[in-house]
Amino acid sequence: MGRPHPMAFRQRVVAFVEEGHSHGVAAARFRVLVKFVNGMVIMKRETGGLEPRTQGNGGEHGKLVSVRDWNEARIAEKPDLTRHDLVD
Repeated sequence: MGRPHPMAFRQRVVAFVEEGHSHGVAAARFRVLVKFVNGMVIMKRETGGLEPRTQGNGGEHGKLVSVRDWNEARIAEKPDLTRHDLVD
């Protein structure tokens, strides 16, 4: 059996807490950190949803921005390149 969809998993964790279980019990039940449970409950309370937040800095300030065009050109030429190929 495959892994559950991340949103379904988040919903199950929060629903378990909303049923009256503690964050610690939920963490043990779903084999996650209490910090994850806390974050999901807070996110649901503050936003009404459980959509993952955008990660990173928007892509314009990272340390690889200066080589982005070069990387994209290499990948366009040979789509099956791996990260290791690009480093080499």
